[in-house]
Amino acid sequence: MARDDYFVIAYRLLKYLYDCLKKGNKPNNEVLDSDFFKIGEDYWCYILNNLFEDGYITGISSFNVLGVYEKRVKILPTLKITPKGIQYLEENTLFQKIKGTVKDIADIIPI
Repeated sequence: MARDDYFVIAYRLLKYLYDCLKKGNKPNNEVLDSDFFKIGEDYWCYILNNLFEDGYITGISSFNVLGVYEKRVKILPTLKITPKGIQYLEENTLFQKIKGTVKDIADIIPI
């Protein structure tokens, strides 16, 4: 699976947010950016909007830009994974396959 696949990015983001939650850390704004994942802004907004609408994360505000069909997002300081997101992270079989390639936080955030 490519590093820019939807499910790979969703897994990496949810895993990162879950690790932040467990450690009591606020997510790093540099990680919460399309450039970090090396994807386009439209794709990043699409991923965040869907994770939010599916109830896997909280703490984003979405809005339509005039003349643009795509929704944009603003990440709020309250961004967190939800219990539903944690359950999805732990139980999704596709995520279990991805877990083999993304072993820990070091794969998510370069040191």
